[in-house]
Amino acid sequence: MTSAVLGLIALPSIIFPATAQNQTVNTNPYRSLNSQPAYPAVPPPPRIDRLPNERDVEERSLETDYRISHLLGDVTGNLWVGSWRGLSRINPNTGRIISRISLPNITIDALAQDKVGRLWVGNYEGLTRVDPLTNQITAQNLLLPSKRVLSLLVDKRGYLWTGTDSGLVLISPDQGLIMTTLRNLPGVSANAMTLDADGQLWVGTLDGLIRVNTASALIMKRIDNLPGATVQALAISPEGLIWAGMPNQLLVVNPKNGIVLRSVTPLRGRSVTSIKFAKDGSVWVGTTNGLLRLNPHTGSVLDMVTGLPSSQVVTLAADMGNKLWVGTSEGLAWVMPNMRKAEPHLAFGRAVK
Repeated sequence: MTSAVLGLIALPSIIFPATAQNQTVNTNPYRSLNSQPAYPAVPPPPRIDRLPNERDVEERSLETDYRISHLLGDVTGNLWVGSWRGLSRINPNTGRIISRISLPNITIDALAQDKVGRLWVGNYEGLTRVDPLTNQITAQNLLLPSKRVLSLLVDKRGYLWTGTDSGLVLISPDQGLIMTTLRNLPGVSANAMTLDADGQLWVGTLDGLIRVNTASALIMKRIDNLPGATVQALAISPEGLIWAGMPNQLLVVNPKNGIVLRSVTPLRGRSVTSIKFAKDGSVWVGTTNGLLRLNPHTGSVLDMVTGLPSSQVVTLAADMGNKLWVGTSEGLAWVMPNMRKAEPHLAFGRAVK
């Protein structure tokens, strides 16, 4: 009965007939203990060094990532530095660190500031809202279509657009509530965003450009025949033209008809990661192999900056503290007018290790 309840099956005992062999073996169960063992006359095995502590090996093998993933100038004139080591705020005039913000996830990929000054932080685990006056988290982990946030943008009405690797989300910054979700985004991944002169949203995806009506969240236009397909950086020129950074070139696109006006010659064959127009009318272009300043009308190279912590440029912030701030895969640097060589910010590189 008990066996059946426990799911066990009782089998009848099986008795094997005794043989002459098994009748003589082990007649004395203590015989082997009293026997004198015989060892072969060979030298002992070589000594093996003790293995190191596995935890120590793991900790020493993990490399710190010094990537500066996003730079954002705020309404007070300070510069927010998002990295894969956390979030900091610095004075762009002096470079002094004002504060460091403690976040549940330090792998930051996107930053935005809403109309009342709240900071929104996107990372690989969702979205976090930070009060810059208290440095406290006031909202986090909204129900996004994906927790991997790639881009953030506040439109002219003050609403927050959140780009993920699975679509777009429109959020009310005050309540921290999702207003609408655009899951079936052509090109799927919202890699980069910018606003045009009409206040409409342009999204760079894995398959070109999408124009979205910021009031209705409906797709207005799709440009999917771009050479290189994937758009990984976006900017709108003072003339209202779209500059799109691709894995193999930099394109200038007419937003009215979607026609590619030109491929900027010096950037052909280069992976463009960041584009920023400066107050002097020039345009800074960061790539995976260097930083250039261009004449936007002719495409000619005005400057090629050396001295960066890494030639792999990730993000740019122009005209902050009379400097261009450059985030690279190996730390933060700055460039002043008439300086061809960048100066690294030692607090964000390997010098602080």
